[in-house]
Amino acid sequence: MMEEQATVVAINQKKITLASNVKSTCSSCSQSESCASGQVAKAFPHKKLEFSIVYSSNEHKSLLVGDQVIVAIPEGDVLKSAWQVYSFPLMGLILFSTITQLIQETIVFDSFFNPLLKHELFALLVGITGGYLGFKLAKRFQKKYEVSLKLCPKIIRTVSV
Repeated sequence: MMEEQATVVAINQKKITLASNVKSTCSSCSQSESCASGQVAKAFPHKKLEFSIVYSSNEHKSLLVGDQVIVAIPEGDVLKSAWQVYSFPLMGLILFSTITQLIQETIVFDSFFNPLLKHELFALLVGITGGYLGFKLAKRFQKKYEVSLKLCPKIIRTVSV
């Protein structure tokens, strides 16, 4: 489980709004003085991330505004989601470009468009189309209700102060 500490900001009838500090790992790195990422992290102030969690009226009755809680997301589901989002477009790009290159090498185009269809830019354009289709496929997988439900953070415990 990926866990993060958050503060209860507001409680409505069906939602709990939480705020969490966005942390940068650059502040603890020994190379932060000479690293460009470390310099960028210092330039921007630390920000808070606010998000809402839907809950039933029986859950978390004892929570009050200002309470510290631990929220968690299953690590396996986050990794699976990240794998889909990054690899599907890449696989579409490579697959479509490869197939187009193979078709260009094996089929003789006897037409006016022969120079255009035999050009590597055509394979690149088809590859970009494959990458876009991979992106749309990943987006479709991520919009499924079961996937989005697994990626919703859940309050697992309160932190005693």
